[in-house]
Formats: sequence, C-alpha cells, structure tokens
Amino acid sequence: MPDAEVINALTVDVEDYFQVTGFERDIPRDHWERFESRVVGNTERVLELLAECDVHATFFILGWVAERFPELVRAIDAAGHEAGSHSYWHRLAYRLTPDEFRADLRQSRRVLEDLLGKRVSAFRAPSFSITLQSLWAYDILADEGFTLDSSVFPIRHDRYGIPHAPRAPFAIETPGGTVTEFPATALRLGKLNVPVSGGGYFRFLPYEITRQALASVNRRAGRPFVFYIHPWELDPRQPRLTTGTRLSRWRHYFNLTATYRRFACLLSEFRFGRLSDSVAHHAAGLPGGRLPMLRGPALNQRSQAIGLWK
Repeated sequence: MPDAEVINALTVDVEDYFQVTGFERDIPRDHWERFESRVVGNTERVLELLAECDVHATFFILGWVAERFPELVRAIDAAGHEAGSHSYWHRLAYRLTPDEFRADLRQSRRVLEDLLGKRVSAFRAPSFSITLQSLWAYDILADEGFTLDSSVFPIRHDRYGIPHAPRAPFAIETPGGTVTEFPATALRLGKLNVPVSGGGYFRFLPYEITRQALASVNRRAGRPFVFYIHPWELDPRQPRLTTGTRLSRWRHYFNLTATYRRFACLLSEFRFGRLSDSVAHHAAGLPGGRLPMLRGPALNQRSQAIGLWK
C-alpha cells in the first residue's frame, strides 16, 4: 500500500472544456460566451466525490469562471478546500510580457478575494507555463503576495516543461520574497522524467501503471506527489469541438469515460490534502524543517537560469 504518512497534494484546475490551451487559436476569448458552459456541474461532481472520500484539495480557479459563477467559488471554499488563482484569461505565461502577466494575475486575484473575503496566495499558470522563458514570473508572484506555486513541469513537452527542474518541492528566493514551488510530478526512469501527475497522463496510461508510479514516489523517493485534474475530464458527454489540431483533440477527448472511475479509485488508495498542507507536512520532515532554497537574480536571465536548474 502507498505510504500513509505522506500527504499528497490534490489539485483541480477549474476551467471549462472550451478554454483549454489546445483550442485557443480557434476559439478567441471574446467568443467564450457563445459556448455552453458545463464547468459548474462538472466541478460540483468533483466536490461531491471529494466529500464522499473526505478529501480536501486546492482548486485553481480561472478568474473568468469565478466572475460568472460566484456561488461555485463560495461552494469550494465552504467545503474546506483551498482556492488559488489559475489566471484570469488562461493565457500561457511565456507568451505574455511581465506587465501583462501582472495585470492578469491581479485581475484574477481581485475576483477571488472579493468573493471570499480572504487572501489568495496560491497560483498555477495555465498549462504549467512557467518555463525558462518565463522565470521572471516568480518575481511578480512574490511582489503580488503569492507564496505558493505549482506551475513547473520537470519534463520535455511541446508546450511546457523545464526538464532539469527539481522534482520535489523547493523554495525560490526573489527580491520580493520567497515562493514555494511544488512541481508537477514526474518519475525518473533512466535519463528521462516521465509525467505521472494527472490530466491527460492519467487518462493515457493504464491505471495500475499510474498507481504504481505514484506509490513509488511516496515510498522510494520519500516525498509527496501533486495530482491535478480538470472538471471537464469527468464529463464524457461534453460537446465535441472540431477546432484545434488532431493532436489537441486526441489529447482532450482520449478516454474521458474512464476518468471518474479512476479518480475515485485514486482517492481511495492515497492520502491527499490541500497543496499547502502537503508542502508544510513535507517540509516538516526535512532537515531544519525547511525546503531546499534556490536563490539569486539569475531567475530572470535565461542563459544563467539553464545552469541554475541543472
């Protein structure tokens, strides 16, 4: 059985099926209102399952969604879950200027904090888009009061990834303060990092392989993993879009009918908590009770940053 002493981080990226990065070139953001929204019902299904399993999670909520469905945000908070920002417009961080990133971050945080009446300090960039080209985002996150992030994927991918990034939680010291990063989980196999964190990878791989890989992170690596899921992944009846590339459509629709069952099994087999709970529990077991720290202004200079992450 997986290690019951480890608290793994469960995260939910609250966005609708038509807002995914793979479709953005064909679905302008000013057309979002034209689509049937299914995010409320799908997220409520996630909330019901978590309640049945007595599990709390971190919900990274798109600001656009929060502004239109405020009761959904309040329901997430009332159930004891942690609310974080998933940006407002779901734009890739490395395609924005620092000023655009800051403005979007402030807009999403303002919506969430006005609804909840409390500070929001956790963030996940759309599609894990803090890469070597956008490490400057950490400075802005710290400046804006964000202390917890999960926007790095230590793998090679056509849209994201920092292959040499640490695979365990770590802290980054910036001029504006410290940001804790919990990277999406990848298992080291030979010279490669293999993604096992959730999302499409959860649908593509046989469940038993995913279960064994995540158990290995707990037992052999002695650390928690972070798992992520989108509410639309529990919705096989969602409208079938014909936009995007064949690859994007395949990634999006593959094996949706199995997600709910697999997700329920996962919740029963591992110990989960909010992202902040997982990080705090993990740090408490490290020497000095602290996460490894990366320091220095090199974070916003690509040539130096490459060496920093190796």
